[in-house]
Amino acid sequence: MISGSGERWGYFPNDTAEGDRLGFGMKFSSMRGALLFLGLWIVLGLPAFGSDRLLPVLVSEPIFAPEARHNHASCMVEAPDGTVFVAWFNGSGERQANDVKLQASRRRPGARSWEPRFTLWDTPGFPDCNPSLHVDQQGRLWLFHAAILANTWESTLLQSRVSSRWRNRGPVRWDAMQPVLLAPGEDFLQSIQAYLPRLQEAQARPDLTAQQRKEVSEFIDGIHLGATNRLYSRLGWMPRAHLTTVAGRWMLPLYHDGYSISMVALSDDQGRSWRPSAPIVGLGNVQPSLTVRRDGSVVAWMRDNGPPPQRLLRAESWDRGETWTPAEDSEIPNPGSGAEVRVLRSGEWIFIGNDLESGRHSLAVWISHDEGFTWPIRRQLAGALPGQGSFSYPSLIETRDGWLHATWSEVLGGRETIRHARFNRAWVRSSEF
Repeated sequence: MISGSGERWGYFPNDTAEGDRLGFGMKFSSMRGALLFLGLWIVLGLPAFGSDRLLPVLVSEPIFAPEARHNHASCMVEAPDGTVFVAWFNGSGERQANDVKLQASRRRPGARSWEPRFTLWDTPGFPDCNPSLHVDQQGRLWLFHAAILANTWESTLLQSRVSSRWRNRGPVRWDAMQPVLLAPGEDFLQSIQAYLPRLQEAQARPDLTAQQRKEVSEFIDGIHLGATNRLYSRLGWMPRAHLTTVAGRWMLPLYHDGYSISMVALSDDQGRSWRPSAPIVGLGNVQPSLTVRRDGSVVAWMRDNGPPPQRLLRAESWDRGETWTPAEDSEIPNPGSGAEVRVLRSGEWIFIGNDLESGRHSLAVWISHDEGFTWPIRRQLAGALPGQGSFSYPSLIETRDGWLHATWSEVLGGRETIRHARFNRAWVRSSEF
Protein backbone atom coordinates (compact mmCIF):
# COMPACT_ATOMS: atom_id res chain seq x y z
CA MET A 1 0.00 0.00 0.00
CA ILE A 2 1.23 3.47 -0.84
CA SER A 3 -0.23 6.44 0.98
CA GLY A 4 -1.02 9.68 -0.81
CA SER A 5 1.83 11.47 0.95
CA GLY A 6 4.36 9.00 -0.39
CA GLU A 7 4.93 7.25 2.95
CA ARG A 8 5.08 3.48 2.64
CA TRP A 9 2.89 1.88 5.29
CA GLY A 10 4.23 -1.49 6.35
CA TYR A 11 7.59 -0.86 4.68
CA PHE A 12 10.39 1.27 6.08
CA PRO A 13 13.30 2.25 3.84
CA ASN A 14 15.45 3.32 6.79
CA ASP A 15 16.12 1.88 10.22
CA THR A 16 12.92 2.05 12.26
CA ALA A 17 13.08 2.12 16.04
CA GLU A 18 10.38 0.44 18.07
CA GLY A 19 9.25 3.75 19.54
CA ASP A 20 8.68 5.23 16.09
CA ARG A 21 5.74 3.09 15.13
CA LEU A 22 3.02 2.10 17.54
CA GLY A 23 -0.57 1.06 17.32
CA PHE A 24 -2.78 0.69 14.30
CA GLY A 25 -0.53 2.05 11.60
CA MET A 26 0.06 5.30 13.55
CA LYS A 27 3.39 7.06 13.33
CA PHE A 28 4.29 9.51 16.06
CA SER A 29 6.40 12.57 15.30
CA SER A 30 7.57 13.01 18.88
CA MET A 31 8.25 10.98 22.00
CA ARG A 32 5.61 13.07 23.77
CA GLY A 33 2.97 11.87 21.35
CA ALA A 34 4.00 8.27 21.87
CA LEU A 35 3.91 8.66 25.67
CA LEU A 36 0.45 10.24 25.55
CA PHE A 37 -0.78 7.34 23.46
CA LEU A 38 0.73 4.81 25.86
CA GLY A 39 -0.77 6.63 28.81
CA LEU A 40 -4.23 6.43 27.27
CA TRP A 41 -3.63 2.75 26.54
CA ILE A 42 -2.77 2.06 30.19
CA VAL A 43 -5.71 4.14 31.50
CA LEU A 44 -8.03 2.03 29.37
CA GLY A 45 -6.59 -1.06 31.03
CA LEU A 46 -5.27 -2.57 27.82
CA PRO A 47 -2.16 -4.77 27.71
CA ALA A 48 1.22 -3.14 27.08
CA PHE A 49 3.85 -4.22 24.62
CA GLY A 50 4.52 -7.88 24.16
CA SER A 51 4.87 -10.57 21.58
CA ASP A 52 1.15 -11.10 21.16
CA ARG A 53 -0.45 -8.25 23.11
CA LEU A 54 -3.24 -6.13 21.70
CA LEU A 55 -0.94 -3.28 20.73
CA PRO A 56 0.33 -3.85 17.17
CA VAL A 57 4.09 -3.54 16.74
CA LEU A 58 6.36 -3.71 13.70
CA VAL A 59 10.10 -2.99 13.78
CA SER A 60 12.12 -3.17 10.57
CA GLU A 61 15.74 -2.60 9.56
CA PRO A 62 18.29 -3.75 6.95
CA ILE A 63 20.81 -6.25 8.29
CA PHE A 64 23.58 -4.42 6.42
CA ALA A 65 23.80 -1.34 4.21
CA PRO A 66 22.43 -1.88 0.68
CA GLU A 67 25.13 -2.62 -1.87
CA ALA A 68 25.65 -3.41 -5.56
CA ARG A 69 26.39 -7.11 -4.93
CA HIS A 70 23.59 -9.66 -5.14
CA ASN A 71 22.18 -10.71 -1.73
CA HIS A 72 19.41 -13.26 -1.86
CA ALA A 73 17.50 -16.25 -0.45
CA SER A 74 17.79 -15.74 3.31
CA CYS A 75 16.88 -18.32 5.94
CA MET A 76 16.53 -17.67 9.65
CA VAL A 77 16.56 -19.68 12.91
CA GLU A 78 16.58 -18.94 16.63
CA ALA A 79 19.42 -20.16 18.88
CA PRO A 80 18.62 -21.66 22.31
CA ASP A 81 19.61 -18.36 23.97
CA GLY A 82 17.18 -16.36 21.84
CA THR A 83 19.74 -15.09 19.32
CA VAL A 84 18.32 -14.75 15.81
CA PHE A 85 20.66 -16.17 13.16
CA VAL A 86 20.23 -15.37 9.45
CA ALA A 87 22.04 -16.76 6.39
CA TRP A 88 21.86 -15.82 2.70
CA PHE A 89 24.01 -15.98 -0.42
CA ASN A 90 26.13 -13.08 -1.65
CA GLY A 91 28.06 -12.52 -4.88
CA SER A 92 28.17 -10.93 -8.31
CA GLY A 93 25.36 -13.20 -9.55
CA GLU A 94 23.89 -16.62 -8.86
CA ARG A 95 24.71 -20.01 -10.41
CA GLN A 96 26.96 -18.56 -13.11
CA ALA A 97 29.09 -16.46 -10.74
CA ASN A 98 31.90 -18.43 -9.10
CA ASP A 99 32.37 -15.84 -6.33
CA VAL A 100 28.98 -16.57 -4.73
CA LYS A 101 29.29 -17.56 -1.07
CA LEU A 102 27.09 -17.92 1.99
CA GLN A 103 27.05 -15.11 4.55
CA ALA A 104 25.39 -14.82 7.94
CA SER A 105 24.72 -12.45 10.83
CA ARG A 106 23.39 -12.67 14.38
CA ARG A 107 21.23 -10.44 16.54
CA ARG A 108 21.46 -11.06 20.28
CA PRO A 109 18.49 -10.67 22.62
CA GLY A 110 18.15 -7.02 23.53
CA ALA A 111 20.75 -5.87 20.99
CA ARG A 112 19.94 -2.77 18.98
CA SER A 113 21.81 -3.86 15.86
CA TRP A 114 23.00 -6.87 13.92
CA GLU A 115 26.53 -8.15 14.38
CA PRO A 116 28.91 -7.72 11.43
CA ARG A 117 28.19 -10.27 8.73
CA PHE A 118 30.67 -13.05 8.11
CA THR A 119 31.27 -15.88 5.65
CA LEU A 120 29.22 -18.90 6.67
CA TRP A 121 30.62 -21.12 3.92
CA ASP A 122 32.54 -20.64 0.68
CA THR A 123 33.56 -23.36 -1.76
CA PRO A 124 36.40 -21.65 -3.67
CA GLY A 125 35.70 -21.45 -7.40
CA PHE A 126 32.11 -22.70 -7.10
CA PRO A 127 28.85 -20.84 -6.37
CA ASP A 128 27.19 -21.68 -3.03
CA CYS A 129 23.47 -20.86 -2.97
CA ASN A 130 20.16 -21.38 -1.17
CA PRO A 131 21.03 -21.88 2.51
CA SER A 132 18.42 -23.70 4.59
CA LEU A 133 18.96 -23.70 8.37
CA HIS A 134 17.73 -26.00 11.13
CA VAL A 135 18.40 -26.24 14.88
CA ASP A 136 18.12 -29.79 16.21
CA GLN A 137 17.07 -30.96 19.67
CA GLN A 138 20.69 -30.82 20.83
CA GLY A 139 20.87 -27.13 19.92
CA ARG A 140 23.20 -27.74 16.97
CA LEU A 141 22.99 -25.70 13.79
CA TRP A 142 22.43 -27.55 10.52
CA LEU A 143 23.17 -25.91 7.17
CA PHE A 144 21.87 -27.37 3.92
CA HIS A 145 22.84 -25.61 0.71
CA ALA A 146 23.39 -25.96 -3.03
CA ALA A 147 26.99 -26.24 -4.29
CA ILE A 148 26.85 -25.55 -8.03
CA LEU A 149 29.34 -27.75 -9.87
CA ALA A 150 29.01 -26.60 -13.49
CA ASN A 151 27.23 -23.23 -13.31
CA THR A 152 23.78 -24.72 -13.93
CA TRP A 153 21.09 -25.45 -11.37
CA GLU A 154 20.91 -29.01 -12.68
CA SER A 155 24.53 -29.54 -11.58
CA THR A 156 23.77 -28.83 -7.91
CA LEU A 157 25.34 -31.06 -5.27
CA LEU A 158 23.28 -30.85 -2.08
CA GLN A 159 25.53 -30.31 0.95
CA SER A 160 24.94 -30.54 4.70
CA ARG A 161 27.01 -29.25 7.64
CA VAL A 162 26.44 -29.32 11.39
CA SER A 163 27.93 -27.26 14.20
CA SER A 164 27.73 -27.23 17.98
CA ARG A 165 29.96 -24.11 18.02
CA TRP A 166 27.85 -21.49 16.28
CA ARG A 167 26.62 -19.16 19.01
CA ASN A 168 29.78 -17.14 19.63
CA ARG A 169 30.58 -13.97 17.76
CA GLY A 170 32.20 -14.46 14.36
CA PRO A 171 32.37 -17.39 11.94
CA VAL A 172 30.80 -20.76 12.68
CA ARG A 173 33.11 -23.69 13.42
CA TRP A 174 31.75 -26.79 11.69
CA ASP A 175 31.88 -30.18 13.41
CA ALA A 176 31.07 -32.29 10.36
CA MET A 177 30.02 -31.98 6.75
CA GLN A 178 28.87 -34.33 4.02
CA PRO A 179 26.82 -34.30 0.83
CA VAL A 180 23.20 -35.35 0.92
CA LEU A 181 23.22 -38.08 -1.72
CA LEU A 182 19.84 -39.05 -3.13
CA ALA A 183 19.18 -41.79 -5.67
CA PRO A 184 15.62 -41.62 -7.02
CA GLY A 185 14.65 -45.08 -8.22
CA GLU A 186 12.62 -46.41 -11.12
CA ASP A 187 9.34 -45.80 -9.29
CA PHE A 188 10.30 -42.15 -8.90
CA LEU A 189 11.01 -41.74 -12.62
CA GLN A 190 7.88 -43.64 -13.59
CA SER A 191 5.77 -41.33 -11.45
CA ILE A 192 7.22 -38.34 -13.29
CA GLN A 193 6.73 -39.93 -16.69
CA ALA A 194 3.11 -40.75 -15.83
CA TYR A 195 2.53 -37.01 -15.61
CA LEU A 196 3.76 -36.43 -19.17
CA PRO A 197 0.27 -36.46 -20.79
CA ARG A 198 -0.84 -33.59 -18.58
CA LEU A 199 2.29 -31.62 -19.46
CA GLN A 200 1.67 -32.25 -23.14
CA GLU A 201 -1.91 -31.03 -22.75
CA ALA A 202 -0.62 -27.89 -21.05
CA GLN A 203 1.88 -27.33 -23.84
CA ALA A 204 -0.98 -27.23 -26.36
CA ARG A 205 -3.07 -24.68 -24.46
CA PRO A 206 -3.94 -21.75 -26.74
CA ASP A 207 -3.72 -19.18 -23.93
CA LEU A 208 0.00 -19.79 -23.30
CA THR A 209 2.56 -17.25 -24.36
CA ALA A 210 5.51 -18.36 -26.44
CA GLN A 211 7.73 -18.17 -23.33
CA GLN A 212 5.32 -20.26 -21.26
CA ARG A 213 5.09 -22.87 -24.02
CA LYS A 214 8.89 -22.96 -24.15
CA GLU A 215 9.07 -23.52 -20.39
CA VAL A 216 6.61 -26.43 -20.53
CA SER A 217 8.67 -27.90 -23.36
CA GLU A 218 11.75 -27.66 -21.14
CA PHE A 219 9.89 -29.52 -18.36
CA ILE A 220 9.13 -32.31 -20.82
CA ASP A 221 12.73 -32.43 -22.06
CA GLY A 222 13.95 -32.66 -18.46
CA ILE A 223 11.70 -35.65 -17.79
CA HIS A 224 12.96 -37.46 -20.89
CA LEU A 225 16.58 -36.70 -19.96
CA GLY A 226 16.10 -37.89 -16.38
CA ALA A 227 14.69 -41.17 -17.61
CA THR A 228 17.92 -42.00 -19.43
CA ASN A 229 20.58 -40.11 -17.43
CA ARG A 230 21.07 -41.34 -13.88
CA LEU A 231 23.39 -38.46 -12.98
CA TYR A 232 20.72 -35.94 -14.01
CA SER A 233 18.21 -37.44 -11.57
CA ARG A 234 20.73 -37.58 -8.68
CA LEU A 235 22.09 -34.03 -9.00
CA GLY A 236 20.16 -30.78 -9.14
CA TRP A 237 18.14 -31.10 -5.91
CA MET A 238 18.15 -27.80 -4.03
CA PRO A 239 16.83 -26.61 -0.66
CA ARG A 240 15.03 -23.35 -0.01
CA ALA A 241 12.61 -23.34 2.97
CA HIS A 242 12.99 -24.72 6.49
CA LEU A 243 13.28 -28.40 7.34
CA THR A 244 10.11 -29.68 9.05
CA THR A 245 9.66 -32.60 11.43
CA VAL A 246 6.72 -34.97 11.89
CA ALA A 247 6.66 -37.79 14.45
CA GLY A 248 10.44 -37.73 14.74
CA ARG A 249 11.07 -37.75 10.98
CA TRP A 250 13.07 -34.97 9.35
CA MET A 251 11.59 -33.70 6.09
CA LEU A 252 13.85 -31.47 4.00
CA PRO A 253 11.87 -29.88 1.14
CA LEU A 254 13.75 -29.89 -2.18
CA TYR A 255 13.16 -29.00 -5.81
CA HIS A 256 14.78 -29.56 -9.21
CA ASP A 257 14.86 -26.78 -11.81
CA GLY A 258 15.40 -29.27 -14.65
CA TYR A 259 12.34 -31.37 -13.91
CA SER A 260 10.64 -28.29 -12.41
CA ILE A 261 9.11 -30.45 -9.68
CA SER A 262 9.67 -31.01 -5.97
CA MET A 263 10.34 -33.82 -3.54
CA VAL A 264 11.25 -34.27 0.11
CA ALA A 265 14.47 -35.76 1.50
CA LEU A 266 13.53 -37.98 4.45
CA SER A 267 15.68 -38.88 7.45
CA ASP A 268 14.64 -41.10 10.34
CA ASP A 269 18.01 -40.84 12.13
CA GLN A 270 18.32 -37.04 12.60
CA GLY A 271 20.27 -36.33 9.44
CA ARG A 272 22.77 -39.21 9.43
CA SER A 273 21.19 -40.75 6.33
CA TRP A 274 18.65 -39.60 3.74
CA ARG A 275 16.37 -41.06 1.10
CA PRO A 276 14.03 -39.45 -1.44
CA SER A 277 10.28 -39.31 -1.19
CA ALA A 278 8.08 -39.92 -4.19
CA PRO A 279 8.07 -36.87 -6.47
CA ILE A 280 5.60 -34.04 -6.07
CA VAL A 281 4.55 -33.70 -9.68
CA GLY A 282 2.83 -30.73 -11.27
CA LEU A 283 3.23 -27.91 -13.74
CA GLY A 284 6.31 -26.06 -12.55
CA ASN A 285 5.93 -26.60 -8.79
CA VAL A 286 9.23 -25.76 -7.06
CA GLN A 287 10.71 -24.47 -3.78
CA PRO A 288 8.33 -26.28 -1.39
CA SER A 289 7.54 -25.17 2.15
CA LEU A 290 5.98 -27.77 4.46
CA THR A 291 3.26 -27.52 7.11
CA VAL A 292 1.98 -30.33 9.35
CA ARG A 293 -1.71 -30.55 10.26
CA ARG A 294 -2.94 -31.59 13.68
CA ASP A 295 -3.78 -35.06 12.29
CA GLY A 296 -0.18 -35.54 11.13
CA SER A 297 -0.79 -35.06 7.41
CA VAL A 298 1.58 -32.73 5.58
CA VAL A 299 0.91 -29.95 3.08
CA ALA A 300 3.58 -28.73 0.63
CA TRP A 301 3.24 -25.16 -0.66
CA MET A 302 5.23 -24.42 -3.82
CA ARG A 303 6.25 -21.59 -6.09
CA ASP A 304 4.43 -21.55 -9.43
CA ASN A 305 6.81 -21.68 -12.41
CA GLY A 306 4.13 -23.07 -14.70
CA PRO A 307 1.32 -21.77 -16.89
CA PRO A 308 -1.49 -19.50 -15.60
CA PRO A 309 -3.23 -18.96 -13.33
CA GLN A 310 -0.26 -17.92 -11.21
CA ARG A 311 -1.00 -19.43 -7.80
CA LEU A 312 0.94 -20.92 -4.95
CA LEU A 313 0.68 -24.65 -5.63
CA ARG A 314 -0.12 -27.21 -2.95
CA ALA A 315 0.11 -30.97 -2.51
CA GLU A 316 -0.66 -33.30 0.41
CA SER A 317 0.88 -36.35 2.06
CA TRP A 318 -0.79 -38.71 4.52
CA ASP A 319 2.23 -40.93 5.16
CA ARG A 320 4.78 -38.50 6.68
CA GLY A 321 6.07 -37.31 3.33
CA GLU A 322 6.56 -40.66 1.59
CA THR A 323 4.04 -40.05 -1.21
CA TRP A 324 2.25 -36.94 -2.46
CA THR A 325 -0.83 -35.89 -4.34
CA PRO A 326 -0.23 -33.96 -7.59
CA ALA A 327 0.32 -30.24 -7.11
CA GLU A 328 -2.79 -28.12 -7.59
CA ASP A 329 -3.51 -24.39 -7.50
CA SER A 330 -4.35 -22.78 -4.15
CA GLU A 331 -6.12 -19.44 -3.75
CA ILE A 332 -2.85 -17.64 -2.93
CA PRO A 333 -1.35 -15.62 -5.81
CA ASN A 334 2.28 -16.30 -6.72
CA PRO A 335 4.28 -14.54 -9.44
CA GLY A 336 6.96 -17.23 -9.67
CA SER A 337 8.82 -16.40 -6.47
CA GLY A 338 9.70 -18.11 -3.21
CA ALA A 339 7.21 -18.18 -0.33
CA GLU A 340 6.95 -19.82 3.06
CA VAL A 341 4.06 -21.16 5.16
CA ARG A 342 4.66 -21.93 8.84
CA VAL A 343 2.58 -23.31 11.71
CA LEU A 344 2.44 -21.03 14.76
CA ARG A 345 2.22 -22.31 18.32
CA SER A 346 -1.35 -21.02 18.45
CA GLY A 347 -2.23 -23.53 15.71
CA GLU A 348 -2.69 -20.76 13.17
CA TRP A 349 -0.88 -20.98 9.85
CA ILE A 350 0.97 -17.98 8.46
CA PHE A 351 1.92 -17.36 4.84
CA ILE A 352 4.59 -14.90 3.74
CA GLY A 353 5.25 -14.15 0.08
CA ASN A 354 4.51 -11.96 -2.91
CA ASP A 355 0.70 -11.72 -3.01
CA LEU A 356 0.70 -10.95 -6.73
CA GLU A 357 0.44 -12.79 -10.04
CA SER A 358 3.13 -10.60 -11.58
CA GLY A 359 6.05 -8.74 -10.00
CA ARG A 360 7.72 -8.78 -6.60
CA HIS A 361 6.84 -5.26 -5.45
CA SER A 362 4.47 -6.39 -2.68
CA LEU A 363 5.30 -8.74 0.19
CA ALA A 364 2.46 -9.78 2.49
CA VAL A 365 1.64 -11.98 5.47
CA TRP A 366 -1.65 -13.88 5.65
CA ILE A 367 -3.04 -15.85 8.61
CA SER A 368 -5.30 -18.91 8.47
CA HIS A 369 -7.37 -20.31 11.36
CA ASP A 370 -8.32 -23.53 9.53
CA GLU A 371 -4.98 -25.02 8.47
CA GLY A 372 -4.71 -23.24 5.16
CA PHE A 373 -8.22 -23.61 3.76
CA THR A 374 -9.03 -19.90 4.14
CA TRP A 375 -6.85 -16.85 4.77
CA PRO A 376 -9.05 -14.09 6.21
CA ILE A 377 -6.30 -11.98 7.82
CA ARG A 378 -3.94 -10.28 5.37
CA ARG A 379 -1.47 -7.43 5.66
CA GLN A 380 1.24 -5.98 3.45
CA LEU A 381 4.69 -6.15 5.01
CA ALA A 382 6.63 -4.34 2.28
CA GLY A 383 5.55 -2.57 -0.87
CA ALA A 384 6.42 -0.16 -3.65
CA LEU A 385 5.06 0.89 -7.01
CA PRO A 386 5.60 -1.67 -9.80
CA GLY A 387 9.16 -1.44 -11.04
CA GLN A 388 10.25 0.67 -8.06
CA GLY A 389 11.30 -2.09 -5.69
CA SER A 390 11.54 -5.84 -5.13
CA PHE A 391 10.86 -7.70 -1.86
CA SER A 392 11.12 -11.46 -2.23
CA TYR A 393 12.28 -14.87 -1.02
CA PRO A 394 11.17 -14.45 2.60
CA SER A 395 11.95 -16.54 5.64
CA LEU A 396 9.77 -16.50 8.76
CA ILE A 397 10.08 -17.86 12.30
CA GLU A 398 8.18 -17.53 15.58
CA THR A 399 10.64 -17.10 18.44
CA ARG A 400 10.17 -18.47 21.94
CA ASP A 401 8.89 -15.12 23.21
CA GLY A 402 6.08 -15.20 20.65
CA TRP A 403 7.42 -12.54 18.27
CA LEU A 404 7.32 -13.15 14.54
CA HIS A 405 10.55 -12.47 12.63
CA ALA A 406 10.83 -12.21 8.86
CA THR A 407 13.73 -11.61 6.51
CA TRP A 408 13.64 -11.06 2.76
CA SER A 409 15.70 -9.94 -0.23
CA GLU A 410 15.22 -6.21 -0.81
CA VAL A 411 16.21 -4.38 -4.00
CA LEU A 412 15.78 -0.59 -4.21
CA GLY A 413 17.48 1.66 -6.71
CA GLY A 414 19.71 -1.15 -7.95
CA ARG A 415 21.15 -1.84 -4.49
CA GLU A 416 20.45 -4.94 -2.44
CA THR A 417 20.29 -6.00 1.19
CA ILE A 418 18.55 -8.51 3.43
CA ARG A 419 15.85 -6.77 5.47
CA HIS A 420 14.61 -8.01 8.85
CA ALA A 421 11.29 -7.25 10.51
CA ARG A 422 9.99 -8.14 13.96
CA PHE A 423 6.24 -7.94 14.49
CA ASN A 424 3.40 -9.53 16.40
CA ARG A 425 0.16 -11.16 15.35
CA ALA A 426 -1.70 -8.12 16.64
CA TRP A 427 0.03 -6.07 13.94
CA VAL A 428 -1.12 -8.50 11.25
CA ARG A 429 -4.65 -8.61 12.68
CA SER A 430 -4.88 -4.81 12.88
CA SER A 431 -5.46 -4.79 9.11
CA GLU A 432 -9.02 -5.88 9.93
CA PHE A 433 -9.86 -2.61 11.66
